[in-house]
Amino acid sequence: VQLQASGGGLVQAGGSLRLSCAASGRTFSSSAIGWFRQAPGKEREFVAAVSWSSGNTYYADSVKERFTISRNTAKKMVFLQMNNLKPEDTAVYYCAATYGLVPRDPSRYDYWGQGTLVTVSS
Repeated sequence: VQLQASGGGLVQAGGSLRLSCAASGRTFSSSAIGWFRQAPGKEREFVAAVSWSSGNTYYADSVKERFTISRNTAKKMVFLQMNNLKPEDTAVYYCAATYGLVPRDPSRYDYWGQGTLVTVSS
């Protein structure tokens, strides 16, 4: 499984960005795709995840009502729409994949993309 994240950039507080994760390789019928982020000096944290088969979504409390994760199974793409961005959302965002259940623990994800930087100015 190969993952390629894109869409990061610089945005003012209150603005929006849409991150994309392109997946290739092994089939995804039983996988989960998650978005994680890591700010300087902090641990990597869960942001959102989606079950590839069911489309069920999961969010960290800090991004609920602001972020939306979605998938396009035909194109093997996962998106993270981020609205009402805050300076504390500044981080490198990673997409990751695993098989089976949809965990929030990053150590349970087997495949990682390269990360895309999101910077939110105040």
